[in-house]
Amino acid sequence: MIAARYGYGAAVRVVRNLRNDGTFPGHATGELLVRRGRIGYVRDVGTFLQDEVIYSVHFLDVNRVVGCREQELIPADAPWVDSAFDSRDKVAAKKALALGGETVVETGEIGEVMQVLRDAPGEVAYHVAFGEHVYAVPESALAPHALKEDGG
Repeated sequence: MIAARYGYGAAVRVVRNLRNDGTFPGHATGELLVRRGRIGYVRDVGTFLQDEVIYSVHFLDVNRVVGCREQELIPADAPWVDSAFDSRDKVAAKKALALGGETVVETGEIGEVMQVLRDAPGEVAYHVAFGEHVYAVPESALAPHALKEDGG
């Protein structure tokens, strides 16, 4: 049996946007169910394929009970730094980005966020794929792309 980190009633914060994977009735696949940073309460603990702990978490502010993997949760009282973007968001470079004095990304170039780096020194940063290359980019150097779905 796998040990669960959170028990019934534990207050937890979701660290990434939760979207419908097709198992949430009444909502389209891919639809945003719960925005990252929201706090919920564990209602049940189970397993998936006998090797992954799954928590049923009730998010009171949106009145939804959503299944969450352990890596998607942190304790509600743990330090939290919100971010403007999330994994898979499309972003635009606000200014040219240089590496070693050479411009590698032009102003306005569109990229895709691969990972959020909340513990980066100074401000939130992201691993962003621009073409075939991935760069660590501070939040202040990025703008939302016009096709962004959920407003943040």
